[in-house]
This record gives sequence, C-alpha cells and structure tokens, in this order.
Amino acid sequence: MSGNAFWQIGAAMCRTGILGYGGGPSIVPLIRYEAVTRYRWMTDEEFGEVLAIANALPGPIATKLAAYLGYRLKGSLGALVGLLAHIVPTSAAMVALYAFISFFNESPVIRGMIAAVVPVIAVMLGVMASEFGEKAVKGLGLPLGVGLFAVALALLALVDVHPAFVIAAFLAYGAVHHRAAARWKARRQARKEGAER
Repeated sequence: MSGNAFWQIGAAMCRTGILGYGGGPSIVPLIRYEAVTRYRWMTDEEFGEVLAIANALPGPIATKLAAYLGYRLKGSLGALVGLLAHIVPTSAAMVALYAFISFFNESPVIRGMIAAVVPVIAVMLGVMASEFGEKAVKGLGLPLGVGLFAVALALLALVDVHPAFVIAAFLAYGAVHHRAAARWKARRQARKEGAER
C-alpha cells in the first residue's frame, strides 16, 4: 500500500459518510464501491465475507466497515482515521445545520428530495444483492443458492427472526458446507489419481 493510504481511507470514508443517506444499509454499496472498485483494497468475495461478519456484530454497520477497512490498510491508526473520516464530517454538518431543522422538517422541497432519493437507494441495494446472489449461486449451485435465498427471505420477512441470528446461522452453515465440499473434492481427486494408477 502506498504512502498515501491514510489519505485514501480518509477521503473514501468521508465520501461515504457525506453521500450516504438512509442509514447503514444505504451506505454499504458506497463503501463497497470505494473498497472494491475504486481502490481495489479487496475482492467482492472478501467484501461479502467482511459484510456478513460485520452484520453479525453489534453496532452500526457503516462505522464497523469504515473501522475495519482502515485497520486492514494501516492498523489501529488506520481504523481511527477511517472511523473519524466517516462520522466527523456528517456530525459537523448536523451541528451546523441544527438551526435549520425546523425549516427542513416543514419544507416541501426537502420532502421531495427525500422521496426522490429512496428509489436510488433501493436500486443500489438491489444491485449489490444481485451481485452477491450471483456469487452465492456460483459457489453453492443454482438449486441450493435459490433454496437458501428462499429460506433467508422466509426467516427475515415472514417469521421475523432477527437478522443477526439468520446471519450467524448461515455463517455456520457456510463453514460446514465449505468443509464438506473440500472433503468431497479431495476424495474425488484421490479416486481419480487411484484410477489412473
């Protein structure tokens, strides 16, 4: 990593903090863009794993991702830079604009802006979910990938299980599935080598 890593993590997390609207889930695609596409700090697969673990931990998702990316790049000081760059600019803006809150609450212009940005956030989340879905299908196969998607949807939307429990259960399943797949592949390779002899 080049010497300007602190500048990169600071600029990236500042952009995500300022441009993100609607809470953590809407900021995740912005953080993914910075980490995977713009700076190439990690692959999509690595980001998916980090996101899954971060979702299972308590606290706001965006700040956990900002701190993790900073830590990954430059250790503890990088984590502090990433965290502060993500939260300080928006906190300062909130304090500076506090006097105008009553105006913002009543303004039809602001209400229109909020209503207009919601579809954009929905599309960003949909695109990210679609890309993660493709990777799940590639790793698990179409029937199992679609089946697990349906189970997750049912648990979250119909049964109303807390997302942390669903994520923890799927992480555990993924670990078991990966081990089983690795054993099956090793046995198949051993049989193939035995047959060639």
